[in-house]
Amino acid sequence: MDLRAELLKSIWYAFTALDVEKSGKVSKSQLKVLSHNLYTVLRIPHDPVALEEHFRDDDDGPVSSQGYMPYLNKYILDKVEEGAFVKENFDELCWTLTAKKNYKPDRNGNSVVSHQDAFKLWCLFNFLSEDKYPLVMVPDEVEYLLKKICTAMNVELNSCELDDYLSQEPQGQGGLTVWQFLDMVNSGRFLRGIEQEAVSMAVEEVYQEVIEDGYLWKKGQLRRNWSERWFTLKPSVLSYYMSEERKEKKGSIALDKHCCVEVLPDRDGKRCMFCVKTSSRTYEMSASDTRQRQEWTLAIQTAIRLQAEGKKSLHKDLKQKRREQREQREQRKAAKEEETQRLKQLQEEKERKLQELELLKEAQRQAELLLQEEEQRRRQQHEQMQRTLEIQLREAEQARASMQAEMVLKEAEAERQRKRIVELEDMQGRLQEALQQEVKARQDEESVRYAQARLLAEEEEKLKQLMKLKEEQEEYIIKTQMEKQVLKQEMENKNKCLEEAQKQLEEVRVNRQRVDQDVMAAQRKLRQASTNVKHWNVQMNRLMHPIEPGDKRTNVSGGGFAGYQPLLLRRDSSLK
Repeated sequence: MDLRAELLKSIWYAFTALDVEKSGKVSKSQLKVLSHNLYTVLRIPHDPVALEEHFRDDDDGPVSSQGYMPYLNKYILDKVEEGAFVKENFDELCWTLTAKKNYKPDRNGNSVVSHQDAFKLWCLFNFLSEDKYPLVMVPDEVEYLLKKICTAMNVELNSCELDDYLSQEPQGQGGLTVWQFLDMVNSGRFLRGIEQEAVSMAVEEVYQEVIEDGYLWKKGQLRRNWSERWFTLKPSVLSYYMSEERKEKKGSIALDKHCCVEVLPDRDGKRCMFCVKTSSRTYEMSASDTRQRQEWTLAIQTAIRLQAEGKKSLHKDLKQKRREQREQREQRKAAKEEETQRLKQLQEEKERKLQELELLKEAQRQAELLLQEEEQRRRQQHEQMQRTLEIQLREAEQARASMQAEMVLKEAEAERQRKRIVELEDMQGRLQEALQQEVKARQDEESVRYAQARLLAEEEEKLKQLMKLKEEQEEYIIKTQMEKQVLKQEMENKNKCLEEAQKQLEEVRVNRQRVDQDVMAAQRKLRQASTNVKHWNVQMNRLMHPIEPGDKRTNVSGGGFAGYQPLLLRRDSSLK
């Protein structure tokens, strides 16, 4: 996310806050005031001519965000220089405009976070939100930010309760708006039983960690004295100012791949020291405690590494990685759904093929039944014809016997019988044709059976493909489980590192209590010594006064003590 994108997010809130009627347009007079304020906080030279010319009163009416963008890009964003203005002042301007309209804390004063903490949460929300409008923060980033705040308070976040809340909360564009997020934090549901001061300190710690700035003691180069400076860390430079308002810049340290950070032993009355070594100079600094020193050294080392890799910020890099992981999860989910859909289609195709196969089998059974019926009918016809022929042959034999007896008389009838034989031969020819048709039917049956065998082979090939896809799916599931185990192992390692850091913090606290006890004992000894000195001064004053002859003891004692009382007071004051 570059500087322009960060500025546009805050300006978007200011623009929508000025859109009172929620029509997507803002009056020119309001945009004129907004532009003038942006000129001021961004420390850009004012261009009153362009401002008056662009926002002069005419009949065009209010301006939409698309209509305001050309002026915003040309006269404001194109002229912004990083480091030339205080980013926090710019954010406070946009927050003031949008909070008046949208931020609604508890009127009874029961809000978990103060107004200033709400502003810092708003800045953190803008940093972690998606780069599309309207701005929302996805549930993964919401959980990440809440975990950071709870970790700063040594409290564990209830993830199950957060998931229940997010499932009940209506989410637009796939995430929470900043006002939904602030309402969720102010509800106290996840920070139950924690004081507002502790929440404020945790928000401040997370804010400084993400913004990467804070106070450090720095040793001068010429006078070698220690001065407290406000440091701001960027990937390419570590700048330091007179105060956190960053009005007076005292210097900067250029960071490149040749720089390094080293921890130094305590000396010169300073503790928690470290130094930044460049190619030309070594800068010595001191943090308030060991934890702050560790955070600064790690942040500077990370900035040097990111500078060498050409990246901009640790938290921006982590945010990009989390976004890539979410996209990979969504892609895996889409691929899994696509695989499921494809398997479903293959199952449907298989069922359709099985139905077609059943239909073919049923058609084959029907064809076999028809063939059997046709064969039975032809057999009956053949038997009937054969019986008829046998009867006719018997009749022919009888007729021939009769003809032989009555040859001469029955010659005409013999001729008729010959004609009948011709008809029988014709009938025999038709019978042969019927037999040929039966053979052809059997051949058709064989072709149907061959087609059936081919369909069965295709079905077997489809089953093999289905089994292969199933094996690929199982391999993919095993690979996903292995990745999950690796991620689980990494999480356990990080938890171990966190426990070790907490143990070190407890040791530091015990050492600090021991040092406080030593200081109190030294103070008691000092008070005792002061009391003894006062007593011996009184005795010396009494001994230094000479005793004259004839003086009364009471007068001598009173006069001598009264005479040397100023001396005693002066010596006592000098000892103090």
